[in-house]
Amino acid sequence: MVLAELGGQIASALQKMSNVTIIDEKALNECLKEITRALLHSDVSFPLVREMQNNIKKIVNLEELAAGHNKRRIIEQAIFSELCKMLDPGKPAFAPKKAKPSVVMFVGLQGAGKTTTCTKYAYYHQKKGYKPALVCADTFRAGAFDQLKQNATKARIPFYGSYTESDPVKIAVEGVDTFKKENCDLIIVDTSGRHKQEATLFEEMRQVAEATKPDLVIFVMDSSIGQAAFDQAQAFKQSVAVGAVIITKMDGHAKGGGALSAVAATKSPVIFIGTGEHMDEFEVFDVKPFVSRLLGMGDWSGFVDKLQDVVPKNQQPELLEKLSQGTFTLRIMYDQFQNILNMGPLKEVFSMLPGGAADMMPKGHEKESQAKVKRYMTMMDSMTNEELDSSNPKVFNESRMMRIARGSGRLVREVMEMLEEYKRLAKIWSKMKGLKIPKSGDMSALSRNMNAQHMSKVLPPQMLKQIGGMGGLQSLMKQMGSGKDMMGMFGGKDK
Repeated sequence: MVLAELGGQIASALQKMSNVTIIDEKALNECLKEITRALLHSDVSFPLVREMQNNIKKIVNLEELAAGHNKRRIIEQAIFSELCKMLDPGKPAFAPKKAKPSVVMFVGLQGAGKTTTCTKYAYYHQKKGYKPALVCADTFRAGAFDQLKQNATKARIPFYGSYTESDPVKIAVEGVDTFKKENCDLIIVDTSGRHKQEATLFEEMRQVAEATKPDLVIFVMDSSIGQAAFDQAQAFKQSVAVGAVIITKMDGHAKGGGALSAVAATKSPVIFIGTGEHMDEFEVFDVKPFVSRLLGMGDWSGFVDKLQDVVPKNQQPELLEKLSQGTFTLRIMYDQFQNILNMGPLKEVFSMLPGGAADMMPKGHEKESQAKVKRYMTMMDSMTNEELDSSNPKVFNESRMMRIARGSGRLVREVMEMLEEYKRLAKIWSKMKGLKIPKSGDMSALSRNMNAQHMSKVLPPQMLKQIGGMGGLQSLMKQMGSGKDMMGMFGGKDK
């Protein structure tokens, strides 16, 4: 994952500082030196890194801190908030409204994945009840209209373009007018890719913007761009009023620091990140949870949101009731495995769990882990209703295990392995007993009810110690706020 190496290095620097007996100027400087080195190595521009370092030193004045203050916690919070500030200019992007036509223009460098991102953006809003449409004003790249046409057809989104007209301004204006008459409330204009040295293409981009008068200009940027990101992003900002940024190819192995620089250059918020080639591999970007995941702290609210998307509304109250009772059966395990498979790539889901849970899945072993989950589900398909609804693993005697193994085409040893996994998960689930269930019975409200007491029960002891014990956990949850911004700590293997 892009920026994963950076996150690991910053987390390592914080861990080293946590192991120091006395937090003094030397310990702070050593920690900041490591973080600075990591940011520069990841292609974040030098002026940004220097500014961040100076800001942290201003916030953390060790001489002025009164005795009794938790210096480690203050330093960690300062680093966390400065990373958030680097990614958040503090102003929200334009949000389209339903039933009111909005024009959104996409600009970006060649090869950044702009055309694919246009369709993903349209598809995301279509699922939210909007009526989107796509206009291909890219007459520079051969095959651009064919690509947009293919993507739009697959997503069942209306599109407009021309094989014969070479004037992008004319195509853009005609497309926007056509879809306004058809009452589309989100009209997306895809423009030619360019770089800052191409003055003629920049002039063309300005003309398209003047003719279509977009409500929002989105700068699409490849996460692997590197040190050139700042200058390129600034060139776009000087030509058109860039109001938001979308970062693509976040599933790759690039350093990704250039992405942080682009936000600073455009002074515009990141609104989405592309995490793969498929249409649904497109995430809303939320600064605090992203930085939280980056530092291995997880993103509980994001995990709950994803789970809410895959668990049918009518099943949520029943699932939450079972969670509060601490009742965990094989049927519940089967349903949750099904939900996790529906949530997207396992590596992405694991990154939402704290303590570097993503690292629990070895690199390149995602398919193997997915196959194991499916194998367990196949074994459970060979169980009776009585077995699935029992919360007592002792009902599985030798003859039952042999029958399940034969029915699923697996070995008895594999059935025993699956039952061990069930016992481990049941132990974690039981620790959530007594959780206050929201009256609405919906999962988004659950994240607001998760308090430090419940989280401390779920977290493995070594992870809780790393956070700074119960006090550190309470402080961290308070820092993240509540509701949408709340970051819970969840997951890890129970020892």
